[in-house]
Amino acid sequence: MAEVVKNLFKVVFGVLLIILALWFVTSTTIGEDWGQAAWDLIQGGIVLLVILIGFVLLLVGFSDLKNAE
Repeated sequence: MAEVVKNLFKVVFGVLLIILALWFVTSTTIGEDWGQAAWDLIQGGIVLLVILIGFVLLLVGFSDLKNAE
């Protein structure tokens, strides 16, 4: 049972990372000149790295849940 909880944590944390990164990219409350800053940030790879980490956690979590049966 503890392994299932750990695996679900990976899935939930992965989803939260993806949602947080997408919200950060699409948020309009940061300011008018945020567009250029967002492109600089994306070019730096921080947002993409967070999204990729989220996807990796999703895949690992689903794989562990499948193997836990």
